[in-house]
Amino acid sequence: MQVPRLLTAPPLPVAGDAWALFLDVDGTLLPFQERPEQVQVTPALKSLLEALYQRLDGALALVSGRPVEELQALFGDPAWPLAGLHGLQLKLPDGRLRQTPVKPESIRQLRHSARRLADDLPGVRLEDKEIAVALHCRAAPARYEALLAACEQAVQALPGFELQPGNLVVEIKPSAMKKGHAVQSLMEVHPFLGRRPVYLGDDLTDEHAFATVNLENGITTRVGIREPTLAQFALRDPVDVQAWLNRLLDIIVQGDPLYARHPTGRTH
Repeated sequence: MQVPRLLTAPPLPVAGDAWALFLDVDGTLLPFQERPEQVQVTPALKSLLEALYQRLDGALALVSGRPVEELQALFGDPAWPLAGLHGLQLKLPDGRLRQTPVKPESIRQLRHSARRLADDLPGVRLEDKEIAVALHCRAAPARYEALLAACEQAVQALPGFELQPGNLVVEIKPSAMKKGHAVQSLMEVHPFLGRRPVYLGDDLTDEHAFATVNLENGITTRVGIREPTLAQFALRDPVDVQAWLNRLLDIIVQGDPLYARHPTGRTH
């Protein structure tokens, strides 16, 4: 097992910075639960995100493996942009929903294979995401290696799909699903355009976004101790993430009243 690097906590902005904030959800903003539907968002977290969204002039987005409609239900239909299904769905700042199409026959084949996998492995639970599936084994952690091996074999018969291993979960998703693509798309439109991207994530699915943000001279933060990672900084868990976000809000509110309105915050 690789020893985690000793990464420091991410920096906070200084006067003249203008950040665009991208946040993973499960494992980053919220602790994992045995079932995804058991996750709850506290009023305090909702208020914190809403305040950051307002102070960043709208340059805040959630980037998640959950579908957009689940994110909307979980966070109370928020105004901020949402990237769902690792970027296959994208709710843009103007409210429009953009989705990469997948052939219905391919989805039927995916669901059939996923149901067989779940039936063959006791303790594994199937989560149908409509155009992707997730197979969880949080209730039976010892099943993970067997689950991963079975998924690796199954995906060979599913052209156009790929595996995305995670924390006691294996997703089978369209190959076009990349969180970094969602980040790049948002960085090309107002209010994200010209800002310095700041990304927090905990899982392998976030590494593509880390790579994208690093290329833009952004700030990347791993949540947890997973290695290897392209992240430059680290926070321990969702409790630390929320504490850091509160400090970020304090800096924005108290440190520089014009913080969010600088045209560019990149430092080269």
